[in-house]
Amino acid sequence: MSATNSSSFHPSTFILLGIPGLEDSYHWLAVPFCFMYIVALMANSTVLYLIMSLRSLHEPMYIFLSMLSVTDLVLPSCTLPKTLGIFWFNYNSISFPGCLTQMFFIHFIYSLESDILLAMAYDRYVAICNPLKYAVIFTSSFIRKITTIGFLHSLCIVAPFTFLLHRLPYCQNNVLPHTYCEHMGVARLACADVTVNSVYGLTAALSSMGMGAVLIVLSYVLILRSVLNMTSVHGRQKAFSTCASHVCVMILFYVPAFFSFFAHRFGKNIPITVHIFVANLYVVVPSMLNPIIYSVSSKIIRQRLLNLFLKQIRKY
Repeated sequence: MSATNSSSFHPSTFILLGIPGLEDSYHWLAVPFCFMYIVALMANSTVLYLIMSLRSLHEPMYIFLSMLSVTDLVLPSCTLPKTLGIFWFNYNSISFPGCLTQMFFIHFIYSLESDILLAMAYDRYVAICNPLKYAVIFTSSFIRKITTIGFLHSLCIVAPFTFLLHRLPYCQNNVLPHTYCEHMGVARLACADVTVNSVYGLTAALSSMGMGAVLIVLSYVLILRSVLNMTSVHGRQKAFSTCASHVCVMILFYVPAFFSFFAHRFGKNIPITVHIFVANLYVVVPSMLNPIIYSVSSKIIRQRLLNLFLKQIRKY
């Protein structure tokens, strides 16, 4: 592939191979991935519609849930259309600027979703451990501030990735064994030392998502201690029910994300097929399951969904 700039050796396009070792199964793999993507779009759009249209859901917990639904709409949309194009039509080329843009949005959304989950954990901590201060702390102004901080934090963390990849020479090496552009996957194609990329990626992940995960665990330890001290059995069951959905969502988000992240750096014995397959699952499975988990656990959303479903049935 000819380079667009002989001094920087940036290829005009990258070739995405998909999932190495599973080429013969691409058409079959595309079916469940397409199904999960459609469910993710429909489920998150429905939850977002309900929260936006019903004033009774304009509370901090549901506002954060609507933000989570937006990220769960954007993240799979950054990768799945291209992945399905590779599986079904062998449409495996992506321009160099397009690759960097895709990489930026994938990492940006991941960082932003981590910040949203942290805000949701803090929301539950205050609601359960300091309920009298909840209305005082979680004002509209406070929600706007932490949303802005989360957005700017993610932007500042992820923006250097684009620069770090753009500065590297690729020496016409443009074949990427993946279905989408990921920071270290692209960096490893460079014919130069990528230690800075690796160190910054590790530092950014540990200082952003790693710190967020630690703070979330800490908040739920405090929540658990407070719940166990409750004298009301009903109150204890309600608190456990509310927090259980949050914990499930956070496990779905952090476990596969950290698996993929550390596999890139330390998982030399992990087959590349397993690594890439898991990387594809974690951009769509959490996005599909998150709205389902919250819809099942939230009585208000569950009732509204039932009413909406019955209303549609009556029309026919």
